[in-house]
Amino acid sequence: MSRILLILTALLFAIPAAAEDYEKGPNGGLMLDVAGIDAELLTSGTTVTINVFKAFSPTPVSTKGYSAAVLITSGAGRETVTLAPSGENSLKGDAKSSIGSGTTITLTIKTSEGKSGQVKYKTR
Repeated sequence: MSRILLILTALLFAIPAAAEDYEKGPNGGLMLDVAGIDAELLTSGTTVTINVFKAFSPTPVSTKGYSAAVLITSGAGRETVTLAPSGENSLKGDAKSSIGSGTTITLTIKTSEGKSGQVKYKTR
């Protein structure tokens, strides 16, 4: 029995850890499923943009009635940014500092239908 456990443990450590699999969004951003929609993350300088689409489809969804915020974590720094509807299917907000590669961004979102969810992105 202990021999089988030893073999299983060795196999577990031999399998490489899977990286987060993101879909590529219509605008080239990182896209994940959350709260029944697809949320595409785009960052530029200090701006965080979430584009909202129908699940598994590039069809834009109106963000009227949505609420969202992101927690931006980089090194020891943490900042919460409230996102506001912008344009037809986007939510935007501005951080105090520029958002670089390797930053973790956690999105908390609530749709106009009342569905809510949370996803975590790691910028590239």
